[in-house]
Amino acid sequence: MLPRRAGRWMLPLAAVLLVAATKGEKPDPATETEHVVSAGETLSGIANRAKVPLVAIAEANGLAEPYVVKLGQKLIIPRQRVHVVKQGDTGFAIGFQYGVPFELVAQANAIKPDATLKVGQKLIIPAVIASPQVIEIREPSFRRPHDGPVILGWRRRADGGGHEGVDFRLKDGDMVRAAASGTVIFAGKAPERFGNLVVIDHGNGWHTAYGHLQKVTVKKGETIRAGERIGLGGHSGEATGPELHFEIRQNGQPVDPAPRLGLKEGG
Repeated sequence: MLPRRAGRWMLPLAAVLLVAATKGEKPDPATETEHVVSAGETLSGIANRAKVPLVAIAEANGLAEPYVVKLGQKLIIPRQRVHVVKQGDTGFAIGFQYGVPFELVAQANAIKPDATLKVGQKLIIPAVIASPQVIEIREPSFRRPHDGPVILGWRRRADGGGHEGVDFRLKDGDMVRAAASGTVIFAGKAPERFGNLVVIDHGNGWHTAYGHLQKVTVKKGETIRAGERIGLGGHSGEATGPELHFEIRQNGQPVDPAPRLGLKEGG
């Protein structure tokens, strides 16, 4: 189970202050770097209008759950995050952690996407602001990666946290299959809580991730068909028992797998 933790995020501690040129003029929520809370506002609403993750604003201002804000309170709106490269980090894993394609991270730091990362190197993580979709993106046809019952489903809270996938109960050594055809872009041990992880690129911005594996049986760059084995189930990483954590992401953002797999709680 992999709920997002605000404490994992590395954020700048300072921001440029914006002052309205005319008394009573409201700054643009999409560009302001400081916000004064007005009557009736919530942190969730402020984050939505600013198009900045709630947890990023919370950590920049030292706020803890339930993220209560007060009238007149000044909030720093971080327009970028900073990641300090750790041993074992890869570009893909960093991008996956923050929900930002690593190509954008590389561009923000004036490096090549395949550049060698050094331990201690600081990387700016740009905020991803959604833009209107002009061209319809074809969605792959997904199938269940395992036939076991669902032990924890998709959960999204108003504060932006929750559980960004589904967990299947399985037995150690059970076969885990690709949910759709694609190319393996990560196969190995993830630096955070995923344990042994496989990520498949299905094209058009769609990816699936398979975590807590006992063994990875594919290699990076390998072409996989839907239903083919990509690993064996287990409880690596921070799993609470034998389970498969499964995610679907579109353009780096998690989406609910349940309707795409025909799932319901309990299997």
